Amino acid sequence: MPRPEGEAAVDLGVMIEGQEDLNWDLWRRIINATEDLGFESLWRSDHFFSLSGPRSRDALETFLSFVLVAEQSSRIRFGPLVSSMTFRHPSLLARMAAQIDRLSGGRFVLGMGAGWNVREHEAFGLPFPSLRERMDRLEEGVQVVQALWADGPASFAGTHFRLEGAECFPKPLQRPLPVLIGGGGEKRTLRIAARYAQEWNGVGLDVDGYLRKRAILEAHCAAVGRDPGTIRHSQMAAFVIGRDVAGQRAHLARLAEKLAAFQGRDPETLLHSLRDRGWLIGTPGELVDEIGRREEAGLSRVMLQHHANDDFASLELLAAEVLPQVQRG
Repeated sequence: MPRPEGEAAVDLGVMIEGQEDLNWDLWRRIINATEDLGFESLWRSDHFFSLSGPRSRDALETFLSFVLVAEQSSRIRFGPLVSSMTFRHPSLLARMAAQIDRLSGGRFVLGMGAGWNVREHEAFGLPFPSLRERMDRLEEGVQVVQALWADGPASFAGTHFRLEGAECFPKPLQRPLPVLIGGGGEKRTLRIAARYAQEWNGVGLDVDGYLRKRAILEAHCAAVGRDPGTIRHSQMAAFVIGRDVAGQRAHLARLAEKLAAFQGRDPETLLHSLRDRGWLIGTPGELVDEIGRREEAGLSRVMLQHHANDDFASLELLAAEVLPQVQRG
């Protein structure tokens, strides 16, 4: 059923795994489809090679690819889910984000995370510190980025990063440019989100799991004296969609072409497992209902993780039969 006019709704974005055979021609088509079909935003991962197949797959550099989004689109918001603090110095991250925000007319969101994939760091000779140090670097990195975006010379004295009267020009067009913190770590990640983020993104959570994490985030907000209502809540959620069971199995088969872990699995057993991991699965109507439940729990943006990134039919089905029922006007 359509939602009553004026009733709150959720923003739907498209999320692409940019290391899974994403080339420039396909990226242009995805940008155009996201904007033309009416989705609110476009997001992509930040990795150096495939995590689901052969390392010979194309993997576009994240921030270079965002320059194309800024130039080729006019409406959609966009950003990384999420940029690993182990890949780039936060001063460089701040400068790139500010200039992409300017180029796009103020549509960029900087997603930040601590980093997790050991194989990438080993392959490219990048240090991979302990979890504690990675979280320390994330917390300091957010502070560096936000100091450089603020007015006046920036100085910062941390354990891992330092600024001494640094200037960052041009400044972002958005003031503040939103920082999104991704992840659900209860001791550090949610505390960092409570202190610094404009948006928190949870991954792989059903409604009950989200509500539990939200309560922890709100406790961290209380501890630092912040109104939890000033933090937007979003979720990256993978999906399987089809008008009937046959259509859903066909979509699952297309996903298996991209995801080696899906190959040879019994479809029903696999779908049951994916539901337990927070995937959106079913007919368009069933996805509308489930997104509605997540909205009622407190989410205002859902990024649909589109693993089969050359499958435009699934995006068109979402746009025709899900998007009009859930998206903000």
